[in-house]
Amino acid sequence: MIKVMTAAALVMSMAGAAWAADPIVGTWRTIKDDNGNSGQIKIVECGSKICGTLVKSFDSAGKAFKSENQGRKLIWDMKNDGGGNYSGGKVYSPDRGKTYSGKLSLKGNSLNVKGCVLGVCRSGGTWKRVN
Repeated sequence: MIKVMTAAALVMSMAGAAWAADPIVGTWRTIKDDNGNSGQIKIVECGSKICGTLVKSFDSAGKAFKSENQGRKLIWDMKNDGGGNYSGGKVYSPDRGKTYSGKLSLKGNSLNVKGCVLGVCRSGGTWKRVN
């Protein structure tokens, strides 16, 4: 009986962990960058933080292409501050070749991205959820 109860508790705790995934987790479509390119960023939980990797790239006409940055982590070390706000991490901008101190703001299926370096801040625009 103890084995059955232990197994049931384990299954329930695993189901609870899956149910409690951070709401930012998913795939997001970026706005066009300075070169007219955009991408899909897959955001996942990395331990207690949030990170995101470029999984697909699109040219200015919207046609998919293989970018040298595909597979590269573009967001890392973001922490959930609550209320849909994330901070404390970094955001890399491939079109500028710069890493920024990042802030993310989640509202439904929209993700506002900002980054600052040496007091100069830049908007990464509002990304839309793909899934």
